[in-house]
Amino acid sequence: MTRCFLVFITLVAAVGAAFSGASADPAGFRLAPATTQVVVGIAEGWGSTSVKLQRWERKAGGAWRQAGTPWEGRLGGAGLVWGRGLNPVPSGAVLKVEGDKRAPAGVFGLGTACGYDREIVRHPAMPYFQVTSRDLWVEDAASPHYNQRLRLDREPRTAWEKKAQMRQGDYAHSLKLFIQHNAPPRVVPRGGSSIFFHIWRAGGAKASVGCTTMSDAKLREMIAWLDPRQLPVYVLLPRAEYEARSAAWDLPR
Repeated sequence: MTRCFLVFITLVAAVGAAFSGASADPAGFRLAPATTQVVVGIAEGWGSTSVKLQRWERKAGGAWRQAGTPWEGRLGGAGLVWGRGLNPVPSGAVLKVEGDKRAPAGVFGLGTACGYDREIVRHPAMPYFQVTSRDLWVEDAASPHYNQRLRLDREPRTAWEKKAQMRQGDYAHSLKLFIQHNAPPRVVPRGGSSIFFHIWRAGGAKASVGCTTMSDAKLREMIAWLDPRQLPVYVLLPRAEYEARSAAWDLPR
């Protein structure tokens, strides 16, 4: 592949540093004190394809408070599996792999927003780019740019480039926000790629292939609320796992 260059915008690079001292034991993990915004997704079980979402916020050192009201979303058609995020995963746990149609469970930083619109309503610190025909997202596990965005300096020519185009005229992907599962700088080949918040299909009647999806209105509301300076994260877990870990991990409850 020639005449292309890598573009990867990290919304909360500081989140990784904030968690860098976390214990390898999942029981020793906690949200970083500097994280004061959280989007929580709770599924009823590992096989669930639906999720209840809720925004939470807190002042530094304060208690978590709900921001807005809960809303419905959809997950992968094969349910959930542990993902590669900020939290350590239980010993021996099955992990997400490319093409398994499962949503990654765990705690994840959030990346840049992007969409077909020239501009959207967003916090001034929220990175956003308009997706063009030259923007690619690499799902080829053999590529050194796996699970990253590439922007070509010309129009796509090869079948590989055309397949990786982010802009496919698909309404469901006309607005999205990157969920930092298996994200740089620690990308595992075939560890799962292209995990986003994006618009759901058929008004929520269809599951995703691993992303967390919701209505256009709720996605725009969530993106407008997120403030990168508050180091927001996404927590997605089955209900039993969330209840078992919420106190130790300092999750909203």
